[in-house]
Amino acid sequence: MFAHNKRLQYTVRVSQTNPGLANLLLEQFGGPQGELAAATRYFTQALGELDPGRKDMLMDIATEELSHLEVIGTLVAMLNKGAKGRLAEAAEEEAEIYRSITGAGNDSHLTQLLYGGGPALTNSAGYLWTAGYIDTIGEPTADLRSNIAAEARAKIIYERLINATDDPGVKEALGFLMTREVAHQLSFEKALYAITPNFPPGKLPAMPEFERVYFDLSQDSEGEEDAPEGAWNSDENFTVVADREAQHAVDGGDGLAEVRLDREEQAAVEAAALRTRSDPDANPTTGAELGSLPE
Repeated sequence: MFAHNKRLQYTVRVSQTNPGLANLLLEQFGGPQGELAAATRYFTQALGELDPGRKDMLMDIATEELSHLEVIGTLVAMLNKGAKGRLAEAAEEEAEIYRSITGAGNDSHLTQLLYGGGPALTNSAGYLWTAGYIDTIGEPTADLRSNIAAEARAKIIYERLINATDDPGVKEALGFLMTREVAHQLSFEKALYAITPNFPPGKLPAMPEFERVYFDLSQDSEGEEDAPEGAWNSDENFTVVADREAQHAVDGGDGLAEVRLDREEQAAVEAAALRTRSDPDANPTTGAELGSLPE
């Protein structure tokens, strides 16, 4: 059960209205790295979680993300408030209203016209929020890694938004939201590494003959290395396969595709191939060639 407390998790103070900045902040309201996406991702994971400790953690963080959605939505509404009033009440001449809402940039005029200056479930480019942002797969060792990455991406977006404003109150609120992304990332990492083993994700083991193999597919024209090695591709951690001939048909087969067809399937395939065959000796004049011929 959810209950709403009218006090925000963090006090919001906006020095002056700024529709352009409000539009940028929509990225964390209805964007792929935003608070609604995070809340729904963790909430649905919590409902399917079997471990009671992780279930509580996911539900707690999902609920907190909803409070962050309220904070960022409040920021958007406050930054839009002046333009919202001018447009709603026609407080200025038409030309002046037009200049005021289009001069802010970042397509903020669309937010004013379509949503009346309120926080819309879109990203900063106006694309509608979609459940396609949620990448839960129902395996904790995979979902926790995805959650860690999601928190990292959200933290970076908050950094960029902080750099886009000189309003001290907005900076402070965004800094709080950014910091909570860091805290959530740490919780998810602790939960992941509390599962033993947690790599590779899932239950089935990897094929041992390929698990520690690194295929060196980035070579210069002479077949030589042109970049330094690291722990991610070194002989210390992997069997490095650089020889081009050894990089294909690694199963020992011929590397070709084959399928067994029954008699009817084989006959149908042969008939289709015969019907659609190309004449290698033909050289027809095409419409494109006719259009490019000089007069």
